[in-house]
Amino acid sequence: MLKTLYAKLSFWLALLLIIIGLLYVFISYFALRQHLQQLDQQLNKNLAQTLVADRNLVKEGRLNEAALKKTFQLYMTINPSIEIYLLDLEGNILSYSADPKKIKRKAVSLAPIKSFLVMGKPYPLLGDDPRDHMRRKAFSVTPVPSKETPEGYLYVVLRGEQYTEAESVIRESFFLRISVWAVIASLAVGLLGGLIVFRLLTRRLHRLAGRMKDFENSGFTSLTAFSGTPGTRTDEIDQLGTTFEHMADRIRQQIDALTEKDAQRRQLVVQVSHDLRTPLASIMGYLETLQMKDTSLSELERAELITVALRQGRRLSRLVGELFELAGLDAREAAPVLEPCSVAELAHDVMQKYRVEAEKRSVALDIKVPVDLSFAAADAGMLERVFDNLLDNALVHTPEGGRIDIDLAQMGDTLEINISDSGHGIAPADLPHVFEPFFQGTKSSSNPDHAGLGLAIARRIMELHQGKISVSSIDGQGTRFILSLPLAG
Repeated sequence: MLKTLYAKLSFWLALLLIIIGLLYVFISYFALRQHLQQLDQQLNKNLAQTLVADRNLVKEGRLNEAALKKTFQLYMTINPSIEIYLLDLEGNILSYSADPKKIKRKAVSLAPIKSFLVMGKPYPLLGDDPRDHMRRKAFSVTPVPSKETPEGYLYVVLRGEQYTEAESVIRESFFLRISVWAVIASLAVGLLGGLIVFRLLTRRLHRLAGRMKDFENSGFTSLTAFSGTPGTRTDEIDQLGTTFEHMADRIRQQIDALTEKDAQRRQLVVQVSHDLRTPLASIMGYLETLQMKDTSLSELERAELITVALRQGRRLSRLVGELFELAGLDAREAAPVLEPCSVAELAHDVMQKYRVEAEKRSVALDIKVPVDLSFAAADAGMLERVFDNLLDNALVHTPEGGRIDIDLAQMGDTLEINISDSGHGIAPADLPHVFEPFFQGTKSSSNPDHAGLGLAIARRIMELHQGKISVSSIDGQGTRFILSLPLAG
């Protein structure tokens, strides 16, 4: 039933207005009753004293019993709204003007009577009602026969039983009608105003919900901009719309990235299948040759076939290892343990590892390290893997008589590493793609054992270190790889 926000707000507004209306009626009723009692007692506070004086209830210093009885009879006839009681000094009821069958008390409390006589409390001051053990009413009282020589009290209840019954009938009819109409009027006005305000507030929410639904129906690709409230006002609805737009943009970017990743994955599967098939086919071919011609092959031919098969097996093993390594880096399974690392010492160690191979190829290796070079925040093992990949590539693509240089420098809060060679360089068309997995450039034929994963692994490691790697090259003159790492601390 209450499915929309507008319907729920309207329901709770109506319920709130009804509760407020009933509470107003309840408070008004008791406040009016209290006010009338106060007014009645204030106007008739001297009524008991006036009765004594006007009706000659005191004669020669004594209470006139005959005049008192006539007064009872008279006021029962002409003014039944009041009730007159004669009390002794203990508060016991001696005589009264009311119906004897309806008198339930034999005495009334003297505390409010004494307070009334000294005016120690503000009006209304309520006293006991002889007709009811629980009810209290406004009254007027005076000592008799006199204040100086009291023998009792003339106790006048200002609103007797007949008055109460008449008032109840009138109140139930008149007050009920007034209350009902007051609640209906306030409910109608408040509800109408509330519905208009709620409609204005929920209209933008409804429009925003429509934008979200359209975005979902479009397959999270098409977004209609949610224009917030013009001007400087930016309430929660505007903030919600802005947040949704940012979220939708993020979702679209992620969908595009997933689509691109999926395409790359498909391409990767195709490339892996091709790269794995070649060494496998080669190994299978050589092994089948050994099996078929085992008796007819010389020792030299057999050794040559085994050597080639082993070389292809190593190539296959290296390819599988690099695939697992790249997959682990992409899945963040191999997170770097960053700690202060001396990149200068690490670079020296790696160069020593490749120095023998460089001498065989007649390639010079050189490193330049400034004094007091700061430590970098890095994982030494992973960073060594980056050096291995870059130096291995540099040795492969640098001809005899060439050189490979490693230059370290501190640039502000980063450590910069330059690895350059004097090789044949990278073709301009290949330069944007060198960090892509399985990319084989136009000059990759010089190293058929490489699957094109080394630079992709190096880039992923640098990204995990919050660092960067870039490349520049002049075709035919050499290549430079630039690495930057944040300093430790």
